[in-house]
Amino acid sequence: MLPAIAAVLFGLILLIWSADRFVDGAAASARHFGMSPLLIGMIIIGFGTSAPEMVVSAFAAMQGNPGLALGNAFGSNTANIGLVIGLTALIAPIAVKSNVLRREMPVLLGVTLLGVVIVWNLTISRIDALVLLGVFALVMGWSIKQGMGNGDSLGTETTAELDSHPMSLPKALMWLVVGLLLLIASSRVLVWGAVDIAEAFGVSDLVIGLTIVAIGTSLPELASAMAAIRKNEHDLALGNVIGSNLFNTLAVVGIAGMIHPFEFESAVVYRDYLIMGLFTLALFVFAFRLPGVKRSGRINRIEGGFFVAVYIGYLVWIIAG
Repeated sequence: MLPAIAAVLFGLILLIWSADRFVDGAAASARHFGMSPLLIGMIIIGFGTSAPEMVVSAFAAMQGNPGLALGNAFGSNTANIGLVIGLTALIAPIAVKSNVLRREMPVLLGVTLLGVVIVWNLTISRIDALVLLGVFALVMGWSIKQGMGNGDSLGTETTAELDSHPMSLPKALMWLVVGLLLLIASSRVLVWGAVDIAEAFGVSDLVIGLTIVAIGTSLPELASAMAAIRKNEHDLALGNVIGSNLFNTLAVVGIAGMIHPFEFESAVVYRDYLIMGLFTLALFVFAFRLPGVKRSGRINRIEGGFFVAVYIGYLVWIIAG
């Protein structure tokens, strides 16, 4: 039992560290090869922040633990809103100013509704996975086109970030390879430990995926959001969560389903996906300044406290169930 707990703790720490190194190496390498700052920000860094969820869910699917794969994806989405946005808004209200976020938040809501159709029959088939990955490709293409057409500030922010941490091409490639290898190794250790703990306590791997693994793989988003708020980059904090949730719902679940189609219990629909959907809807309502409503487009401390309180209640519901 103790080796399994140590494996989860060590795996999470190494997973987060290696994902960060992988992103740094990939972004610097892409810059050396002439990729635009906007594409680096949206594709390399965007994919990198969700790399822990993707690799963990992929290995869970390969090892025949679909509950862990699905719980990690949907649990991370719920943690991103309830924990990351909630705690960040408690520290400082999150202002919503960017037009890009106002475009992408309805897309997130639409993707969440699509997910209801996909999970309703309690299976993820390869056809379902192809649909999710196809929609993901469309969303990414649309986002890149919108960003290029409107000269979004993400490219400027990415350039500033790369300039502040210059890296030679050999060093960048080294961290790209080392980060990827450690990302894979730490994911395997984490999955082994999580499954072992689930068996020891007699709970499903879904519960472990929704709690320990989901919170652990959401830590990079929490760190990024806290850093963004300290720099007064509110849109970056919210954008990180929106991008991560889009990636988890479409790409992470899609990749897991392509590797190994699977069935899951009904609680995923009536409990886990329901809470995730309600959190997404609440985020949509809180962040938008709606016509005729006298309120600013921001997520204030009361709303942040609401997210955290409901998320804690949700965790209690899962563990007690």
